Amino acid sequence: MKKLFEDILSLKDVQGAMVFSFTGKLIYKEFLSPLAEEPETKDWWALFMHSLNGTREADLVFENSKFYIRKTDIGYLIVVMGVYSQTAMVRLNCDMLLPVLKDLNTSKGRKGFFKKK
Repeated sequence: MKKLFEDILSLKDVQGAMVFSFTGKLIYKEFLSPLAEEPETKDWWALFMHSLNGTREADLVFENSKFYIRKTDIGYLIVVMGVYSQTAMVRLNCDMLLPVLKDLNTSKGRKGFFKKK
């Protein structure tokens, strides 16, 4: 799974990526530096995923960071970036990643794909 996200994580000012199910369960996360608090400890992700209500794509811009959110077949992909990141390049890399996630999801199933080694 890490290999699939290498292109996104190698972009300038991208800090990490997370994949959540539609119910808010963390499926995958990869960050370039440790987080102050782990995302799976928060119980409001389910509410956040529900509030997206089928949104295909969203950009959230904050004072010190940006979130790029993209709907996939298995849930939502969230890319965490700094304010100087190139959102267009992140979007392009996500466009290339989505068919791969779809193929892996339909061929192996979610459990086989995301199983820890």
